[in-house]
Amino acid sequence: MPGTGMRDKQDIEAVFARQVDAVYRLCFAYMKNPADAEDMTQSAFLQLIRKAPRFESERHEQAWMIRTASNLCRNALKHWWRKHEDVDGLAEASEEEAEIDEVLEAVRSLPDKYKTVVYLKYYEGYSAEEIAKMLKRPASTVRNQLRDARTRLKEKLGGDPDEE
Repeated sequence: MPGTGMRDKQDIEAVFARQVDAVYRLCFAYMKNPADAEDMTQSAFLQLIRKAPRFESERHEQAWMIRTASNLCRNALKHWWRKHEDVDGLAEASEEEAEIDEVLEAVRSLPDKYKTVVYLKYYEGYSAEEIAKMLKRPASTVRNQLRDARTRLKEKLGGDPDEE
């Protein structure tokens, strides 16, 4: 699909099939519950349909989807009602939440600026330079955020942050 925009249902379905898992995992890391993660995933794909961007490659497609989903999640979390939401009902964790391991919980608890770069580096396998291009940040900033995130994770989990 290089160089072409979304033209039909088949193009959109193909992008969805390739990107839905990565987009959902990122949204879940931000939103911290399956329902909100599904809503944000849906919103990201609605943006794909509305904007019909042209992609140079599948990497470009994934970068666009991740950047879009990340922005949507951050905006949703800033919304005033999320800050005043009643958290009493959140005490009961769903089965999906209960299955999340300690490391993922620690990653999810990181501030947004660290969470995104950690996700892209360790869950999606991008280099610091690729992440910098996706997020439109200097590569040195991304490397510093990765270093700081590893330090924070070490404090939460114990152990050597450079062990991979």
